[in-house]
Amino acid sequence: MMNDHVKLNFFASTPEPCSYLSNRDAVSAFANPHMDMDMVTYNNLIQHGFRRSGGYVYRPYCPNCEECISVRVPVRQHRLSRNEQRVMRRNDDIQVCSVPSKFREEHFELYQRYINKRHTDGSMANPSKADYHRFLICDWTETLFYEFRQNRHLVAVAASDIMSTGLSAVYTFFDPDYNARSLGHFAILKQIEEVRSRDLDYLYLGYWIKECNKMSYKYRYRPLEGFLNDQWVMYRDG
Repeated sequence: MMNDHVKLNFFASTPEPCSYLSNRDAVSAFANPHMDMDMVTYNNLIQHGFRRSGGYVYRPYCPNCEECISVRVPVRQHRLSRNEQRVMRRNDDIQVCSVPSKFREEHFELYQRYINKRHTDGSMANPSKADYHRFLICDWTETLFYEFRQNRHLVAVAASDIMSTGLSAVYTFFDPDYNARSLGHFAILKQIEEVRSRDLDYLYLGYWIKECNKMSYKYRYRPLEGFLNDQWVMYRDG
């Protein structure tokens, strides 16, 4: 795959146990990490179901499995459901602002608390500063960190890449003590607002897996498109 600036080679990763579905191995196709990546190229790749983790750009490439589906919200057609309206009202005392995507101790401490509460049994447990930096901060992306504060107290951070067609929701983490506020849900709704304010089209949510409870929240947003058979298709309710 190529554009006017870069020609990319792709490689398959070695199989490893799937983090989302039991008794399956996961394989990814990833862009050559030794070649320069830029936002023009990444904007092209995300249209074809790719995603990034840190500076690595990848797409699931599992033999005999197509459960990982890239999904996005076409924000111009999105209207708040009753549940979403309640989430917005519940958090109307939260202030949101964007800051450049650089390391901040305050962000990292919140990230540690979130991971050690929500992902204690996975590969993300007990993250170091190097783990955090490697996962969320990238030198070739146009990325913003959206801070969510209540009375100056940092309660959530959402990392978003600024794409030519919208935002890509990289990751959101929040204060576990505020779990009842549905801050993850609220962060996505605020990013939908941000895409609309920029007069762009989509919020990319990464991969959705029907049989994975951890991914189920992504299917609640309507309308929703999935990248199926190399084209974006609108999901229908039901």
